[in-house]
Amino acid sequence: MDWEQSGSGYSLDHGQSKPELMKCPRCVQRIHRMARQCPHCGFAIGDVDQVFGGEDVRLGTLTDAAGVLRKSERVSVRRMLRRFQSRFPQLFFAIYFGTFKELPSLRQFGFWLLNRGAFDDVDVSRPNEGGILLCVDAGGKSAGITFGYGLHPFLDEESTFRALSAAHPYLLQGQWAKASEVVVRKISKTLIRQSRRAHRHPEDFESIDREVEGTSEILGRLRANHRSSQKKTQI
Repeated sequence: MDWEQSGSGYSLDHGQSKPELMKCPRCVQRIHRMARQCPHCGFAIGDVDQVFGGEDVRLGTLTDAAGVLRKSERVSVRRMLRRFQSRFPQLFFAIYFGTFKELPSLRQFGFWLLNRGAFDDVDVSRPNEGGILLCVDAGGKSAGITFGYGLHPFLDEESTFRALSAAHPYLLQGQWAKASEVVVRKISKTLIRQSRRAHRHPEDFESIDREVEGTSEILGRLRANHRSSQKKTQI
């Protein structure tokens, strides 16, 4: 898999095979993306379906379920997310603000939402495997980043931690729009840096670890489109 600059944006080169590994949202160990469940801790998509629901969820790339953004801030954040899509034609960035009273793990919620989410304002040419999701618990003033397995060669725990750390002061102050802006900017810089590195050294991105054997079902059904025939629920 490689990145190449195209016009004013950066796009994925589909000439390489997709990465076979992802990280378990419970134990964070590397597992095959086709695995029925995590061989390390036994986690499966059904575990979070029992908590959050097993049906597809229809939502936008900006969902303010907590009601923490002013109208002008919502307009500004949506504009920023559209700019991200213009810059990275095969990716999308989504942000979810919620207030969670009893949440087993923000990481697991993000994994579930990126699996079950059908994003109305994302073109069908951008599959969820190329999605980045920022989940913010407005009540706990905490946040987490989940990204599709198509981005695993380009993003990692360290890069997402740096982005969240830079936004942490704004989260503590309740400056939600500013925190979102910082995260998107940091992640964008990482993707651009990695795309240039991949262009110069494609061999570094072609070696995909295949140590973990897969089974017959995908652990996370990352949607590539919004099928109108499927039943969806509204957040």
